[in-house]
Amino acid sequence: MVNIPIDRLADELVSAIKEYTDDVAVGVRKKVDKTARKVLQEVKNNHPYDDRTGEYTKGFGITKEDGYGVTKRIIWNKKHYPRVHLLEFGHAKVNGGRVQAFPHLRPAYDKHVANLDEEIKRIIRNGG
Repeated sequence: MVNIPIDRLADELVSAIKEYTDDVAVGVRKKVDKTARKVLQEVKNNHPYDDRTGEYTKGFGITKEDGYGVTKRIIWNKKHYPRVHLLEFGHAKVNGGRVQAFPHLRPAYDKHVANLDEEIKRIIRNGG
């Protein structure tokens, strides 16, 4: 057991809390990165549409947005971003009718992100 003088108690508490918070933030960031990579691989490997040239699938990437208390990963198509929602949800044809939808982002997201909140709770409980 460590003896801490009473005048240094507040500094030691602040230091311990900061260390815990930093460890949790690093753990959450790593878990979110790992999950985003899994979703990206799922989108690139298991797509229901016919990508004849491979250009559409190659365009997918991850953008990181980190801030104070925020860890966000965005998976998007850097080259063909206007086309993503058309493939995902289908769209109306010019002369009537609809084009078939090929959901590829939402199923991958639902598969890999379903238990992310439980994993983050476990990281918080374990202190990183």
